[in-house]
Amino acid sequence: MKANWYYSIVKGILSILIWLFFKFKVFGAENIPKEGGVIIASNHVSYLDIPFLACGIKRSCDFIAKSELFRNRVAGWILKRLGTFPVKRGSIDRWAISEAIKRLRDGRVIVIFPEGARSKDGRLSDPKRGIGMLVAMSGAKVIPSFIMGTGTVLPRGARRIRLNPVRLYLGSPLDFSSLINVKKGKELYAEISEEIMMGIGDLESKAKGRG
Repeated sequence: MKANWYYSIVKGILSILIWLFFKFKVFGAENIPKEGGVIIASNHVSYLDIPFLACGIKRSCDFIAKSELFRNRVAGWILKRLGTFPVKRGSIDRWAISEAIKRLRDGRVIVIFPEGARSKDGRLSDPKRGIGMLVAMSGAKVIPSFIMGTGTVLPRGARRIRLNPVRLYLGSPLDFSSLINVKKGKELYAEISEEIMMGIGDLESKAKGRG
């Protein structure tokens, strides 16, 4: 897939603002492979999670976003130019999974929020089975991720951005190949999804312990 110059320009501008005003720090950046398809699975508390994740990960990322965001023509055009593609919430969207698998095989980085929506209280919630299906069908490794501080910068329902430090924690790759070889179907998807959320939970504990 050709380099997305539009993504690079937007990321460059945002990076300057983010690192300057939010004392942004990234821990575990070395866990991201330099090439090849990989999935980043992150918690989700704010709309600002997306730009902070994009700026915190050196490689270009393709985000999976709720289809409602694409209903506005302008927003939809911008999102597509940035490499983002839609997913229908409420059920497993096989088109979105197929598109994600295609991009992973092209060596792309796919960012997904396993919980399916922003947290209402900042706490981690149960994951959807979609990420488990994606991992099982693609065989891709998963980097658990925990982002802290964006919920204060832009809470749910807020219209103004507040200045607050933001931290991004990236865990070691999770490889589910051995599990995929012995289990199938819904049981497999659920187990993968739960293990991924456990990985995110471990990062949350480390992040809050570090302060």
